[in-house]
Amino acid sequence: MSSGEEELEEDLIDGEVSRDWTPQEKALHEARIKAKAKRRLRRNSSRDSTRESQSEAGEPAADPSSPKGKTHDKKSRMGKGRGLPKKGGAGGKGVWGAPGVVYGYQEPDARDPNYDESAQGDTVYQKVVPELDEKDLEKNIHPMVLEYFEHGDTSEVIALLKELNLGGKKCEFPSLAVSVSLEGKASHRELTSRLLSDLVGKIMTSEDIAKAFDKMLKDLPDLILDTPEAPQMLGQFIARAVADHALPLDFLDRYRGRVDCEHARAALDRAAVLLSIKREIIRLDNVWGVGGGQRPVKHLIKEMNLLLKEYLLSGQVLEAQHCLRELEVPHFHHELVYEAIVMVLEAKGETPVVMTVKLLKGLWETGLVTLDQMNRGFQRVYDELPDISLDVPLAHNIMEKLVDLCFEEGVITKQLRDACPSRGRKRFMSEGDGGLIKQ
Repeated sequence: MSSGEEELEEDLIDGEVSRDWTPQEKALHEARIKAKAKRRLRRNSSRDSTRESQSEAGEPAADPSSPKGKTHDKKSRMGKGRGLPKKGGAGGKGVWGAPGVVYGYQEPDARDPNYDESAQGDTVYQKVVPELDEKDLEKNIHPMVLEYFEHGDTSEVIALLKELNLGGKKCEFPSLAVSVSLEGKASHRELTSRLLSDLVGKIMTSEDIAKAFDKMLKDLPDLILDTPEAPQMLGQFIARAVADHALPLDFLDRYRGRVDCEHARAALDRAAVLLSIKREIIRLDNVWGVGGGQRPVKHLIKEMNLLLKEYLLSGQVLEAQHCLRELEVPHFHHELVYEAIVMVLEAKGETPVVMTVKLLKGLWETGLVTLDQMNRGFQRVYDELPDISLDVPLAHNIMEKLVDLCFEEGVITKQLRDACPSRGRKRFMSEGDGGLIKQ
């Protein structure tokens, strides 16, 4: 007999003892007792299944009499699942996982909204410089080359090039530098040759230089339009680069019998001739000449004397100005003024005086000779005039005449004219003058 039937008999016994039932009341009472027993049986069976599931999971069974047994039960109330608690008992507000669980180190996720880059330790930032295109390349290189012609420091150019991302256009820099120097002075070409030699091994290789010269050989027909001497100059650049080991030694052999352009052949022939000259000590360091202030003073004085002698013979002021510019020594132009005045003092006739005034006026008006250089040249002659007069007795008279003409043409200032020394003549007058000395 089950526990429900036993309880039903007990209720019937209690009911019989308590009162007398009519047949109808007794049947109704039995039906109520059976329905109550069935409800109690279903409730007990569900509690037994919950206890079994908790015992399998190793968790203590909840107290059936506790109010939390129903309202705070974590099992699903939808009638689905195995009756286990959600998230293994690790869920809920303010809960950091299941009790006793120890979490290890977890790599931070950059996609996490709370990700803080500065809190991740030492962060290394790398500057990314985009590769220059053709327009930006020329825009950056052209002023860099012009500035290099002013200071002549190759290390500064190398530092600036390292900041640029030339990428596959490394050969563009040598070609642009050489093209700019072709339109400049001999000293600029000398600086460019030095720069190409210093770039090898630091910024580019000899093959990059070779690609640059190959490009320039192909562009010679266009370069000739601006610089007619471009083939000869480019040949000198090639010879100097080979001598400085900026170009491979077999560079000329690569083009032997393979060049159709006559200008390119002229450039390669010029380079071959220069390289065929055997020199034990001096290679091709002076292929562009010695530029500007690097020349010895005696050499500059000799060049200026030749310039003045050619001018006195030809009378061409523009040619004299061109030759003076080629010397590239603006700080030494006072020497030209000094030599020109001394040459006039030692010459004979009026023609040298007039031609010298004309030359000095042209140099003054074009700005080749500054006010300071002009004053220094005249002042040097003033200081040495007593010694010069020993060889040229009429030096004072010629000097006064020259100074007056220069002042009239606006070459010198009034202060400089008044500073010109004059040679006084001392002679005794007649006795009627009282024995005075007349200056």
